[in-house]
Amino acid sequence: MNQHQRRSPAQQVIRKRAVVAAAFVGTVALGTGVGVWASSGGGGGKTEGGAPQSASGRVAGRDSGAAAASSASPSPSRSYPLSQAPRTIPAVRAFTAARGPGWQPGKSDRVVVSDPSLADEGRLIAGELGLTYAGEKSDVKAGDVRLALGGKGGNQESYTMTVQGGRVEISGPGDAGVFYGTRTLKQEVHGGGTAPEGVVRDEPAKPVRGFMLDIARKPFSESWIEDRIRELGDLKFNELGLHFSDDQAFRIESSSHPEIVSKDHLSKAQVKQIVDLASSRHITVVPEIDSPGHLGAVLAAHPDLQLRNASGVATKGAIDISKPASAKIVDDLLNEYAGLFTGSQWHLGGDEYQALTVKDPQASYPQLAAAARQKYGSGGTVADLTTGWLNDRANTVRAHQKTMRAWNDGFYRGTSVQPAGDLQVAYWTGKEIGARQPVEYLSAGRKVLNYNDELLYYVLGQPQTFVYPTGQRIYEQWNPRVLRGTTAVPARYDGQILGGSFAVWCDFPNAQTEAQVAAGIRLPLRATVQKLWDPGTPSLSWADFQRLSAKLG
Repeated sequence: MNQHQRRSPAQQVIRKRAVVAAAFVGTVALGTGVGVWASSGGGGGKTEGGAPQSASGRVAGRDSGAAAASSASPSPSRSYPLSQAPRTIPAVRAFTAARGPGWQPGKSDRVVVSDPSLADEGRLIAGELGLTYAGEKSDVKAGDVRLALGGKGGNQESYTMTVQGGRVEISGPGDAGVFYGTRTLKQEVHGGGTAPEGVVRDEPAKPVRGFMLDIARKPFSESWIEDRIRELGDLKFNELGLHFSDDQAFRIESSSHPEIVSKDHLSKAQVKQIVDLASSRHITVVPEIDSPGHLGAVLAAHPDLQLRNASGVATKGAIDISKPASAKIVDDLLNEYAGLFTGSQWHLGGDEYQALTVKDPQASYPQLAAAARQKYGSGGTVADLTTGWLNDRANTVRAHQKTMRAWNDGFYRGTSVQPAGDLQVAYWTGKEIGARQPVEYLSAGRKVLNYNDELLYYVLGQPQTFVYPTGQRIYEQWNPRVLRGTTAVPARYDGQILGGSFAVWCDFPNAQTEAQVAAGIRLPLRATVQKLWDPGTPSLSWADFQRLSAKLG
């Protein structure tokens, strides 16, 4: 039984009046990231007595309970210590402490919404906390959790959560922000039973917070993918990348080219269910059909399109981009799946085209060199032709109103043909032939996504130099500006770095079971989203972060 439940009836009346009258005091800014609401009205991070408050929610130099007891004129409003900042993953960006009992879910409590577009968010949190979803209501009842839209024009992923007077209100300019507020509330209740009195003001530092899954090499079950979506949603990730075509397999049902589909695959109905579940958690599913390399599964059914060198030897996974039929089959697939994946993002691949890994591509692949000269003039090169291929595929996808990205090693130095200006760079490696530092892409004005293969790649079987990434290394050494190795690019490029993605690649698919993968990526995922939500130095030590993760489940 908690403190306020032991009070006498008279004390309870005084307490309730005091809770309603209590003023919010003491803004806590968590971490050192930007955008921590300096104008939040929380007194610049000071308590009523003017003492600064730490990220733990305590008054500097004294216990918060003692601070309440030391008041020269005790009043009912001082019967509670200042609340402490909620402990969540990712940590909230700012918290204004207050005195009061906070909020706990009760069986008769309800979730109400101010707008019908929030019905899904309302039903979800009501079910998770054992509350009643009451729909659109304008009346106010004790114990209410109210979801509301407000603050037009702000960050659509921002939210404010106010716990006061035995009620909770979560508001934001967009549905996504309100959803993230419900994730904070869920974690508060699951972690400690009570949402603390006060105001949370929160928003992500980066608009792209992703997890990429290679289902081409290893067929993950629909249920496993859906479990990850629920996990990602609770952690405030907003992208799920699906790499479903590679040399080993093609994993989604196709009506335009059923001959390329592997035996173990997802039906379109299953994919639709995955996409719909992700959408309900404000997660965009980003498909990837990699080309012109990594097309082995397609080429197994179309060997006439396989790239061959001057000696007639087949080049692994590479399609012959000098043949019109090669463009047609890939465009058929891009057009077919554009309607299935309803999100606005698309990954074109573009990496590791083996024709450009040899010493003299023009001599090794004369048919490509001839096609390049025919299309781009006497100076045309195989790299020009490959860049033109990527641009043509971008044209196909752009027609479906998608925003496109490609791997950084699909962008070539010194070509007369330039990659499309709206192609975003998915930066993963600095080991390719002619490797360029991340700053080269940024200084050219490109928008970049961080897929740092030294820190964010979980490669089954740990081939070559890969080792399973640890949450601690990500938590302590990585942030979105660390695109290669552990060195950050200059801060002036921060605005061009849209975010990043943790990735699971299945080079040795049997090295781990689905359950082992889920366990292995658990802490790395949490560390990754913490640094995408707030790139600054976290307030918790790694040991405390681990304990919090275990507590939140």
